[in-house]
Amino acid sequence: MNTSLQTNLEQLIERYDELAALLSDSGTIADQNLFRSYAKEYAEIEAVVLAYRNWQQLTDELAEAKQMMEDSDPEISEMAGEESANLESSIEEIEHNIQRLLIPSDPNDARNIFLEVRAGTGGDEAAIFAGDLFRMYSRYAETKKWSVEILNERLGEHGGYKEVIARIIGKDVFANLKFESGAHRVQRVPQTESQGRIHTSACTVAVLSEVEDIDEIVVNKGDLRVDTYRASGAGGQHVNKTDSAVRLTHIPTGIVVECQDERSQHKNKARAMSLLQAKLLEQAQHEKNAEQAETRRNLVGSGDRSEKIRTYNFPDGRVTDHRINLTVHRLSQTIAGELQPIIDQLIAEYQADLLASLGFDENGN
Repeated sequence: MNTSLQTNLEQLIERYDELAALLSDSGTIADQNLFRSYAKEYAEIEAVVLAYRNWQQLTDELAEAKQMMEDSDPEISEMAGEESANLESSIEEIEHNIQRLLIPSDPNDARNIFLEVRAGTGGDEAAIFAGDLFRMYSRYAETKKWSVEILNERLGEHGGYKEVIARIIGKDVFANLKFESGAHRVQRVPQTESQGRIHTSACTVAVLSEVEDIDEIVVNKGDLRVDTYRASGAGGQHVNKTDSAVRLTHIPTGIVVECQDERSQHKNKARAMSLLQAKLLEQAQHEKNAEQAETRRNLVGSGDRSEKIRTYNFPDGRVTDHRINLTVHRLSQTIAGELQPIIDQLIAEYQADLLASLGFDENGN
């Protein structure tokens, strides 16, 4: 572990002890918001501090074991050598753990998401592919025990979707799916192709974190145009007889969102407002980070929905993620919802890039 990192960890321990003293005498903190802030900070750094203290203890034990290796008694020397090897392995594992704990957390990771899949170039085949992608994410959600609510859909003429927007609810949804935003490409022989030629079609996927706190994004009612209309598609007779579907237009930005999932106009409006807030938050964050775009472009890309990120090649049975040069020959499993192996690789590369930005080399030093 390098000296600079040790110095930072020593300072972290000092802050940890300071917070522990403040929280133990909570009667001196009149401001409850300040108390909660201290408690949150204490909880956030506790794991790092405990890991570093364990590292210090094992490092001291290693120094003692290495001294014993110089003992004239061969049995004691051999035993000390074995203990040294075990301690070095444990220390290395703790160092890697400390590095992971030091990676800045994404405040959106625990949030639910809005998933948007839209057919791009490729006509009917693109719409069919959009349906394949949406089923892939739905099946992946099932394995994670998440729930999926379709908010709006426009069906393709020969299957699939021209556009489908859904809300996915569960634990750490954004953390797992945040790298899916971008252009997804498929190479295969379409069902409508009589000559057996391989075509290339594309869809765009957007993953937006749901706004949890209504105060995060304030929407002025005067900036909204609200339209109601009769929902189309599945839903029975009732859904087609009432103006329950809602379309919101945010006039300053031109952003338009729709929801026709619920029979209640009130519920559809609430869902549409939540989606609008997510889009406005994404736009605000994009503008805020525009000047740092190059530094934010880590190994998994910028997340820009126009960026081509992945190709699904059916003739070769392979999936290629272009951002990290990853190719896996498990296309059927991936399309069936077994996304975790690819997601794990994306997260690992993302974390490696963040560690590099913190000053760690490829060996973690």
